[in-house]
Amino acid sequence: MLYQDTVESEVLVHRPWFVASIFAVVFAAFLAVNLTGTSFGEVMRPIIGDPLQSGAYGRFAIALVLAIIFSVNMVLIGFAPLKVQIGIVWAELLLLFLAFFESFDLSIPFIWENLPYLITQGVVTTIYVSAVSLIFASILAIIAAVAKLSSNGFAYAIAAFYTSFFRGLPLLMQIYLIYLGLPQLGIVLNAVPSGILALSLCVGAYMTEIFRAGIQSIDRGQWEASRSMGFGFGLTMRRIILPQALPVIIPPMGNTFISMLKDSSLVSVLGVWELTFLARTIGQPTFHHMEMLIAASMIYWIMSAFLEVGQSRLERYFGRSKVR
Repeated sequence: MLYQDTVESEVLVHRPWFVASIFAVVFAAFLAVNLTGTSFGEVMRPIIGDPLQSGAYGRFAIALVLAIIFSVNMVLIGFAPLKVQIGIVWAELLLLFLAFFESFDLSIPFIWENLPYLITQGVVTTIYVSAVSLIFASILAIIAAVAKLSSNGFAYAIAAFYTSFFRGLPLLMQIYLIYLGLPQLGIVLNAVPSGILALSLCVGAYMTEIFRAGIQSIDRGQWEASRSMGFGFGLTMRRIILPQALPVIIPPMGNTFISMLKDSSLVSVLGVWELTFLARTIGQPTFHHMEMLIAASMIYWIMSAFLEVGQSRLERYFGRSKVR
């Protein structure tokens, strides 16, 4: 009997509608109390004065109705197919975000007026800096990963020092050191090349470990089989090792590129006309800071969403051999 009760309880807990109902009830109580503008401690205190004049009952009634609607919504969503659930939840969360932004009393015409310039100048510069940095970072990462996997102590030491140093310093400090430090050695770089160099070195250090883990995930017998067939190192890496390592490499690579896209905002400290710099510059004279920051945030999110879609497609393409 004890075993049967345990099994029945586990099945009950794993039903989507049951979990959604519990969460909905808890959230309903939380929402009903907090939307009244009071805390749980204040709810237990007696109301001083006329409750009808104070509006406490009205606020509580509105909060309770909203909480009930939310609860019913969560329970009904649990019966829909997975893709429908995801679409509904995304749409509802988007509406909540729009309602949240509406509370800021934003100047929508100001956003629409400056949005084309944010896209044509800021987005293009951001994508350019990120894409070029990704190319150089990938080249550095492959070289450093091979060096860390080699038996050459000199190559391993240089690669290990490179990854340790550039992963140990904040990216903003690296940008300043390159932009202000290289002129001390007689190497003068403009803001954009300095930002690209800093991003490439920093992200390349992280990507080194991604490539190293991907290469090490391939069985050593693949190397031995390629050598027995007379393949050289370069041909073995291009035709045998890397194609098999890509399903392991792509997910963290996609995350790294999305992170780089956002970290490119740090080059704004050098005066590069990327998205964050333009949002701050346009909003500052007219005190429309929030309008431009929200617009830039939404643009960053949209770009990241496109990258997520591309990453998922690449994962499915290179992971076809692992699907049964």
